[in-house]
This record gives sequence, C-alpha cells and structure tokens, in this order.
Amino acid sequence: MSSLRSDPVHRIHPEPIDHFDRLPDSLLPLVFNKIGDVKALGRCCVVSRRFRSLVPQVENVVVRVDCVISDDDCSPSSSSYDKSRAAGPISNLLRILLGGIVKPFQALVQFLGPKRPVINETLNTHPVSSSLSVGPGADVNDGEMEQGGVTHHSPTQVLRNFNEIRFLRIELPSGELGIDDGVLLKWRADFGSTLDNCVILGAASVTKNVNLQVAECGNNGFCPSNNIANGLNVGNGDDNGSIPESFYTNGGLKLRVVWTISSLIAASARHYLLQPIIAEHKTLDSLVLTDSDGQGVLCMNRDQLEELRVKPLSASSASKRTLVPALNMRLWYAPHLELPDGIVLKGATLVAIRPSEPSASKKEVSDASWLSTAFEEPYGTAAKMLVKRRTYCLEMNSF
Repeated sequence: MSSLRSDPVHRIHPEPIDHFDRLPDSLLPLVFNKIGDVKALGRCCVVSRRFRSLVPQVENVVVRVDCVISDDDCSPSSSSYDKSRAAGPISNLLRILLGGIVKPFQALVQFLGPKRPVINETLNTHPVSSSLSVGPGADVNDGEMEQGGVTHHSPTQVLRNFNEIRFLRIELPSGELGIDDGVLLKWRADFGSTLDNCVILGAASVTKNVNLQVAECGNNGFCPSNNIANGLNVGNGDDNGSIPESFYTNGGLKLRVVWTISSLIAASARHYLLQPIIAEHKTLDSLVLTDSDGQGVLCMNRDQLEELRVKPLSASSASKRTLVPALNMRLWYAPHLELPDGIVLKGATLVAIRPSEPSASKKEVSDASWLSTAFEEPYGTAAKMLVKRRTYCLEMNSF
C-alpha cells in the first residue's frame, strides 16, 4: 500500500472547481450587466446552457455598429429615388447651403456592423452582422437583409430575445455630418413622440493654446489670465456680446443655418429608426443613440419612450425621418472663446431649440440647468460661458 501511495501514477486529483457554478442565478445577470456589449453577451450564450438562459435577463445593453455601407451598395433603385427626392424644397435648400461643408443628404445610409454573434429565436448564436436600416426603401421592421452573401440582422432582431432591457445604448461608427478638420459641431436632442428640445454647439475652429501665460492687466482693467482662471468669456476688451456685422456678410450666419438644419435632420432620422425597438422593449427606462465621434446624442427617458408608444410620431413626407415641428431658437455667439484648459474656440455658437408650441403636460426646464448639462467637459463650460452673452431669437417652420 505504501508503494501505491508514493507512485504518482496512482495519485487521485480532485476535479477542478468551476467557481461560476457556485454563483447563484440571481447574481450572474449583475455580472452580465457589467459586460453590456451585445457582441460579448452573444459569446457568453455559447459557454453553457445556464448562461444562455440568463443572458436575456440583462438590463444594460450596448450595441456598437462598426461599419457604414451606403444605399447605393444595396439598393438598385436608390439613384432614381435620389433624383425624385432632389426636387423637394428641403433637399434644394440643403444643396444650396451645404456645398462642401457637410456631406449631402441625398440618401440616408445603412449602418452595418461586422460579424457579430446575436441571439436568434432559439437563443443560439451565429456570426452575423447587425444593421440599422434607415435608407430609402428600407423597412425599419425588416429583421434581416442579405448583401454580398452575408446576412445582416437589424438591431431589432439582435435585441429581440433580451426580455428585460432597461438601459440601451446604440453607438454608430461616426457622426452623419461630414465636417472639415478642426471644425467643432456637437448636438444633443431629446425626443418623445416628437422633438422636445435640441442644443447645438459649434465653432469654426478649435485650437489649443499651449503658451498660456499670465498677462498684465491693461488700462481698462481687463486681465485675460484672470478671466481664464474664473471660467469667464475671453475676447476683445470692447466685446459687448453683440454679433459683429461681418458675421452676416462672410457666410457665418449661413454656416450656422447649415449646422442647425443638418443636426435636426440627423436627429430626426435617428429617432425614426428607433420605433420598432421602442415598441418591442416596454421595460426600457433610458435609450441613447450616439456615435463614436461624439458628434450627436439622441436621448429618451422613460416618460418620453412611453409617449412615443401611446402617440405615434409624425413622419416627414420627404424622407424616412420624424417630422420636425415649428421651432423657436435662441442663439449665442462669441468670435473668440478661451476655455479654462486653454482650448480656443473661434466663432463659437450655441443654439437652443424648442418647439414653438410645447406640450402643456411637460415641465418647463430652465436654460441654465438644461444647457449646462448637454455636453461633456470642456464643452459644458463653453455652453455656460456662451449663455451669459447677448441672446438672439430665431424661428423655423416645420419640415
């Protein structure tokens, strides 16, 4: 017996312990919520039957879309559609204003992800692509399409077997507005069944002042360094917050109109394509549709999501997007704006947009609390600085 005990061939080793098996089912969804990414969650489904049954209980889901394919690549009739659409007044207006500043909105695009595992009807996973079908002729309710021998699944189908989603974030590969290098354009829009509000921050150029030095105060007591430290607006000493005459003559105003119309079109197109997801996932508390560039963010809270389910949106007759209502806009402008961290914005512009006839059931939110939280730093500070300047009011008809 002693020889058997010393013989390594006859040693008995305990079976390895799978520590995940020791975790209760109630705890695993908390772990999956930390993962969030739908691609990684799809991989978790193939680990075990237990994981496959628990992944649909995830409350926090992130869908990242990584590649863009235009409708010209997947719709043979898109060119004729573009020609007929080009005759519309909005399209003509955009063609005149946009020029080479932003990409023409002749056709909305399909956002296609790379090969990604999804949970199909039987909760199995397959390496397929995810697409947001928003182009001409595309049906937002379609579950899948085929292109180049690869089957692409819409986010609606990708998310179909998640039963308890509360927080959903969809991230597009880039912003829809193709702007020149060095130009700043950011927007945030909140929607219910229609646009609740939108705020746009733009600048003709963004540079970094790497040589910040303490400057001597002039005869008029104006000290740039102190203003920077206190997060105040910095410009010419005689700047009274008014828009200079050159703003109207050198194309500055036209450029801001382009930014505003383009951002509203992008926001309303995003809102339109979310309909099937919102209708199917009634547990949602928050829905965010953003892009990896951080250009635009569409947000909907629980009340706004429920409003869309109860009161269907009004679609634009010109394209597949939500109709933008008549709007009241307020504009703030600074020829030169220095932020506390040395970032310099030339031609900084902030536009706050709300419907001309807001819903009586919705609580009015002050500009200070609304605009100051619309953007991450340092651009949140820029918004706070701009609203202290002179306000200019504009109106826009529904389109």
